[in-house]
Amino acid sequence: MPHVISQACCNDASCVFACPVYCIHPSPDEPDFATTEMLYIDPDACVDCGACVRACPVDAIYPDTQLPAQQLPFIEINKSYYPKRPEGVKLPPTSKLAPILPAAEVHRRGRHPLTVAIVGSGPAAMYAADELLTQPGVLVNVFEKLPTPYGLVRAGVAPDHQHTKLATRLFDEISWRRGFNFFLNVEVGKHLRHADLLQYHHAVLYASGALHDRRLEIDGMGLPGTGTATEVVGWYNGHPEFTDLPVDLGHERVVIVGNGNVALDVARILTTDPDKLAGTDIADNALATLRDSRVQEVVIVARRGPIASAFTLPELVGLTHAAEVVLDAEDHARVRNDLATVRDNFTRQKLEILAKLGSVDSASARSTKPRIRFAYELTPARVLGEHRATAVEFTVTGTDEVCRLEAGLVLTSIGYHGTPIADLPFDDAAGVVPNEGGRVVDPASGQPVAGAYVSGWIKRGTNGFIGTNKSDSLKTIQSLVADYNAGQLSEPIGGPRAIARMVHARRPEVIDAAGWKAIDKAEIARGQAQNRPRVKFTRVPDMLDEVADHSDVPLLQNLLSALRRR
Repeated sequence: MPHVISQACCNDASCVFACPVYCIHPSPDEPDFATTEMLYIDPDACVDCGACVRACPVDAIYPDTQLPAQQLPFIEINKSYYPKRPEGVKLPPTSKLAPILPAAEVHRRGRHPLTVAIVGSGPAAMYAADELLTQPGVLVNVFEKLPTPYGLVRAGVAPDHQHTKLATRLFDEISWRRGFNFFLNVEVGKHLRHADLLQYHHAVLYASGALHDRRLEIDGMGLPGTGTATEVVGWYNGHPEFTDLPVDLGHERVVIVGNGNVALDVARILTTDPDKLAGTDIADNALATLRDSRVQEVVIVARRGPIASAFTLPELVGLTHAAEVVLDAEDHARVRNDLATVRDNFTRQKLEILAKLGSVDSASARSTKPRIRFAYELTPARVLGEHRATAVEFTVTGTDEVCRLEAGLVLTSIGYHGTPIADLPFDDAAGVVPNEGGRVVDPASGQPVAGAYVSGWIKRGTNGFIGTNKSDSLKTIQSLVADYNAGQLSEPIGGPRAIARMVHARRPEVIDAAGWKAIDKAEIARGQAQNRPRVKFTRVPDMLDEVADHSDVPLLQNLLSALRRR
């Protein structure tokens, strides 16, 4: 009875190191780990010990006999990663273990323990904090501009993917460790500058992500009724910056340009029965809008053909089990043509799923519920409409043929791009901070910028998944600790109390870990009353009110008391 990794896999790789027979791949030391869509258990090598189940932070691993019905395709997906073996041949158990990446060992020097500021609180930030706090005496201060932490796990993962959001359990555990402090509701670049942080820390690590969309530069992409898929994700996930986003679902068709995983998420949410979403942590205002939706079709459009689809195999499997998905006759022909030439195994599996989808005409005849349609080889030319978007005009890729899709909402989902960080160099073309091994580098001199480090998307670009940040952050921390041990980082001018005083002076509304816990508990309590995981606060003043209502002492005193206990 081998175990199987399912759709919720976050690529954290904790399961790899927990496995006593090294049967989960790719491991972080293998070349394809950074780009793999998920991890895979070798069914012929698995000894059914269950160690991986306990290690997985998102509960994505099951015995093959206990997989939920919609996850059954993952038995074959796991198996197909490994070479075929003769029938009946099983691999013997191995005593070889996954190679452990060495922890960065801190050798204390100077008056103050190693003290690191981390800007951002998403997976890259929390995994970096986790790695630093494996060493005794290290202090980590995490700065986040929102009153709530955890970045895209809270505000980016779709509400119907609650398994993936379980990663926050690990992050909560990290946040309560000795030496960890949250400084939430503090924006670096506004309330504090890089130089301010560097005065009070040996190093500043930026893990602020790459949250801005790449823009589609065509006529009409500024009309009412146009926007980005990422904005809609923030809207239905309750991100305070998108609470009041005008999402007009009063028309029958939505067009999404781009076919990555974010496009699939948005299409699925827009076509899911609102009664099913009512049991999730979707924002209340978004749920109300979805209940009044008139959308009958979401068309996901790509410039290239099916073989170049940007979505991952796990997300396609999940989509086809959750929604009605169709192709028109021309796109079915494109899929068949690509199947005749495809070489990559996982691309073949995606094409085989696409080939089994219903056709536009037959599906519309037998179903009245909203559907999703993939459309290929269409290059957007312009958005039509006088006062608001009414249609999108395309050319068939590589030809002069023009076609038009009526649509009341036009969204783009063509990737993310990092934004410059004040006082640090920036590579605008790549959308990253120039770095070597996580050390920020001045491109003019080629020399490291003392005390400045990066991790996550702002370091490597917009690739990888939640757990990919674990190994990525480890490499940055190894660089940081090596520099500290070599005496290359300047000593802070003050200790933990001085940091707390400085932050509070600049931003009196700063929220600490106890304040976040008050928000978290209140959201969960509100959710329990409705049989939901949580009901989110979507406005910053409401979050601040909740913190104030549960603060028995002034925040600065609260912070200092916590620091004295350390």
